[in-house]
Amino acid sequence: MTIRTVLIGLGWSGREIWLPRLTARDDYEVVAAVDPDPAKRENFTATTGRPAFADIDALRPGAADLALVAAPNHAHAPLARSLLMRGFATFVEKPVCITTAEAHALADAEHQGGGLLLAGSASRYRADVGQLLKLVPELGRLRNVDLTWVRARGVPQSRGWFTNRAQAGGGVLLDLGWHLLDLLEEIVGAVDFGQIAASVSDDHVNNPSWTAAWRHDLPAPAMEADVEDTVRGFLVTDAGLSVGLHASWAAHSATHDVTAIRIEGSNGTATLRSTFGFSPNREPRPRISFVSQGQVQEIPVPVEPIGAEYDHQLDDLSRRLFDPSSRGCAIAGVRRIVATIEGIYAAAATPSAPARPSAAEAVAC
Repeated sequence: MTIRTVLIGLGWSGREIWLPRLTARDDYEVVAAVDPDPAKRENFTATTGRPAFADIDALRPGAADLALVAAPNHAHAPLARSLLMRGFATFVEKPVCITTAEAHALADAEHQGGGLLLAGSASRYRADVGQLLKLVPELGRLRNVDLTWVRARGVPQSRGWFTNRAQAGGGVLLDLGWHLLDLLEEIVGAVDFGQIAASVSDDHVNNPSWTAAWRHDLPAPAMEADVEDTVRGFLVTDAGLSVGLHASWAAHSATHDVTAIRIEGSNGTATLRSTFGFSPNREPRPRISFVSQGQVQEIPVPVEPIGAEYDHQLDDLSRRLFDPSSRGCAIAGVRRIVATIEGIYAAAATPSAPARPSAAEAVAC
């Protein structure tokens, strides 16, 4: 069966990630697109021969099996809610929503409108992640998970909508951080946190030299960035599982982009070191180590083309789309992730003690 798909949003994500993959597959057919930009609509139609509309209201119910939302962050929940209320099965890329209020609205729309909500980060579909997950049962009782994704120079569309809080909902925490928190649920299952300590910083986000040139973003009106480019957090569940979170769009110490997942249990520790995403500034290859009782074992890791996880995600979407048990599953995870993100921001906003003077400022005694 071919899944008739409407692509909602023709920005970087829709243009670079989803459209090429959808059009290359036999099991998906892009039947239309929606974007408010006339130039993007014209280019889409010229390229695909398919219609493009300025608004989702132009979509006829029953004309598509799936709506794929790849619009700017602030539009995700309103678009998805409207589509669900009209009965469209709807996949929303991360971040699915940016507040718990939006998560509740999406849950109501899925229940009332009849459309199926699908969501999830592509990171959980990576081959190296799959190999890491196979080791989790051998680790015993899980004690700590460290989640790290640090880019060398990777601020997306510096000083565009992506770094404007009103449109993005937040900075790196809503971007790389969402991927990491989604993957955490794949590792440990559903978790809520009773304790959160966190800090955020914005040292690089307003400096164009830290922009991710490899993204080839289209020109955008310059606006002052008001989001964080780095977040550090330490979270603890009521059951005692601790989670370290470090995500950064730019870092002085990085020469290339590194994603590291370290899972520590009562019987051993498994660590994945890789590079998620599309940056060309990559680790030479993904590596997994397993350490138990002082013995270190290197685990063979499958190597896949960059972006293969999105193809695997489309495979999974085609299965979940027609599985009645999928209803209500996505929004449960979304609620937990967005509640955790709000908790991290709240913790980071807590007033801290005055900083100590630097060595140069300190008075000798």
